[in-house]
Amino acid sequence: MRSLKVLIGSLIVVSMGLSQGNPIILFEGARLIMGDGSVPIESSAFIVRNNRFTTVGKKGEVQAPPGAARVDLSGKTVIPALIDVHSHFGFLNQRDGSMSKANFNRENLLDHLKRYAYHGFAASISMGTDYGDLPYQLREEVHPGAALFRTVGRGLAWPGSGPNDPARNDVPYVVTTVELARQAVRDLAPHRPDFVKIWVDDRNHTQKKLTPELYGAAIDEAHKHNLRAIAHVFDLEDAKGLLRAGIEGFTHLVRDKEVDEEFLQLLKQHPGVFVTPNLGVTSRGMEPGRPTWLDDPLLHETIPPGEIKRLENQFSNRKPETLANTRRSWELQVRNLQKMREAGVRVVLGSDSAGDPSRTMGWHAIWEVDSLAKAGMKPSDVIVASTRFAADTLKLDQLGTVAPGKSADFVVLNANPLDNIANTRKIYKVYLRGEEVDRAAMRKQWTGR
Repeated sequence: MRSLKVLIGSLIVVSMGLSQGNPIILFEGARLIMGDGSVPIESSAFIVRNNRFTTVGKKGEVQAPPGAARVDLSGKTVIPALIDVHSHFGFLNQRDGSMSKANFNRENLLDHLKRYAYHGFAASISMGTDYGDLPYQLREEVHPGAALFRTVGRGLAWPGSGPNDPARNDVPYVVTTVELARQAVRDLAPHRPDFVKIWVDDRNHTQKKLTPELYGAAIDEAHKHNLRAIAHVFDLEDAKGLLRAGIEGFTHLVRDKEVDEEFLQLLKQHPGVFVTPNLGVTSRGMEPGRPTWLDDPLLHETIPPGEIKRLENQFSNRKPETLANTRRSWELQVRNLQKMREAGVRVVLGSDSAGDPSRTMGWHAIWEVDSLAKAGMKPSDVIVASTRFAADTLKLDQLGTVAPGKSADFVVLNANPLDNIANTRKIYKVYLRGEEVDRAAMRKQWTGR
């Protein structure tokens, strides 16, 4: 009987060799979605000790150690904390909507990481708009009540074709020759960024963009230093060239036309390539009148009324031709995503948060979760993309699933996200590294409520 229980995964126990004296907590009664795609455990039980999961199983089969506290989560659903593999930290002041280099400081970066924690995220990575030593310092730090920070440092771009706003446009390395491409990567290499980020985009035919010779040199140099390369891309032909050059991932879908058989064959020839679709940028702009997402309670918990009003002015009562163009773009991206998934591409959560001031830190990332489901992914697949696959992509082995030995980073929800993925926004509590995040204090600081 005991071997059968182990076989079906109803009781998993690990001997951790942990020191005495730290809190031991038994959480029981919740539906547990472990993040690995397996069947949820109804009426689960799991033990957290020394900030890690030590035992995971069913209520009644997991015994509380002597002195353990108990937390009843009956009627709730638990998922692993989420991970965002495409964000832009530091430049956006979420209180007033300003985008400025003056905002790029430790206080604002930590504010962003706390906003991610508030929304149930354990980690995120800043994609190519970080400069100076501060991002690398912050990467090595762990702050209570804040998500972990990862960075690619400065990205590489043809002058003017990188981030599409004045505050950040000059941050990437300027690349106009093969030697400049290689030197930029050599400059990054000692910092061991998670990726070398490359922008390949002519910004709607208004800028020059990196040529195959230039981005090929950057990717080759990255591989010489055992670094992975990832690309911002828009056009299909550029995506093909990047695949031939050995790119490991895309931070956007192809958006100029339908992907073709040649592209899909290239994907199959390069297994392991991943994509962060960033569909939320488009999905939020498809409603006529006043978008319903503006009334999401979670949005109002972290964004002050003045900024909500700015969002309302930006997204309400959009012109018919604007709505039509947005919907056409959405439909194209959904078709391309489906074809890429069928070709074996791994889909990973990535929101492009703070790519402009309307992409609010934390909320826009969890809106991306919703958008993946709107694009046709099953809720269970969206959760895996947002947890286990995202953790694997960032090589954060301690995160991504609820399992013995993993860091105790999890979200307690008031409703089941397998019924409706929007239930990921019905957050009851967030725990990072075994500690409850003080969301009430954060909410009061940000909105006064």
